[in-house]
Amino acid sequence: MSEQVIWGLAGVLLGGFLNGSFALPMGRLAAWRWENTWLLYAFVGMVIAPWTLVAVTVPGFMEVYHHATWTTLVAVSLFGFGWGLGSTLFGLGLRRVGMALGMSIILGITAALGSLLPLVVLHPHQVVSRQGYQLIAGTLLVILGVVFCALAGRRREQEVPSAAQGTASRGFITGLVICIFSGILSAMLNFGFVFGNELQQLTLALGVSRAVSANLIWSLALSAGFVVNAVYCSYLLSKNRTWSLYAVRSIPPGYWFGALLMGLIWFSGIAVYGIGAAALGSLGGILGWPLFIVMIIMAANFWGIVTGEWKGVSRRSYGYLLIGIAILLMAVFVISSGGMA
Repeated sequence: MSEQVIWGLAGVLLGGFLNGSFALPMGRLAAWRWENTWLLYAFVGMVIAPWTLVAVTVPGFMEVYHHATWTTLVAVSLFGFGWGLGSTLFGLGLRRVGMALGMSIILGITAALGSLLPLVVLHPHQVVSRQGYQLIAGTLLVILGVVFCALAGRRREQEVPSAAQGTASRGFITGLVICIFSGILSAMLNFGFVFGNELQQLTLALGVSRAVSANLIWSLALSAGFVVNAVYCSYLLSKNRTWSLYAVRSIPPGYWFGALLMGLIWFSGIAVYGIGAAALGSLGGILGWPLFIVMIIMAANFWGIVTGEWKGVSRRSYGYLLIGIAILLMAVFVISSGGMA
């Protein structure tokens, strides 16, 4: 395995860890409702941070957009919009079927579809290669690992009352359908990265480093995704009459910093994933995506343990969690060794 591939894998996994850690500050912003925090986080992470990074790393970036085909620009924007819709459905699905089952369905579909569909469409000959077989096997392991983590999460919900927030409510079948669509749509962020390769090539032609060549893709896709998040948050802010919470003087300035930090951590994860995937070569977005999802799951569970979310659960529940994490680690090994030498 070459040094470049090792650095690429490290970037993908670090990106996943950051993405799985971004919500930590949210627990300290209790005086705000979800929509207050989420709107600011989304604006920073999906608009301010990506466009600032583009301005710094890609001088003359408008020239790239000018020379790109409309097909690519529209595709990346639509994939970003679809991903934004998927992230909105994510919360709605979990509210109806429960955190454990919802995460299992959504992340399992996202991991599988986000890597396998681009492989079949763009590199069909690779499907029946050693690399393709190991990617498929690794992706199946990801799904199995997610299932075990979901079983652990479900048992935690039953054993620890405080963990029951977000468990199943009314409309289970509707929730199941929502989760399936969320999983499909959430994978579209990686579609934008993979199918937006023209933007990367045009950026490279300007003499920009390959490490930051994906920044133009992220800025376009995430801005489109922000539109959906902003509309939904604005709806909740109006419905719940929580716009006024932004002006409450008793709320410390640290709340604004917390939402800002969430956006920066989240987008840092996306940017680092792009750097790592670019280092893995032409199949980087295909091979790196399931690893990225694996690390998000592992990071989220790690912080859940650190912050006490798993306090009071039975040994069996911990056992399911450890089995799930072990399977996910096995998936990392299988995918990363799948011909990436």
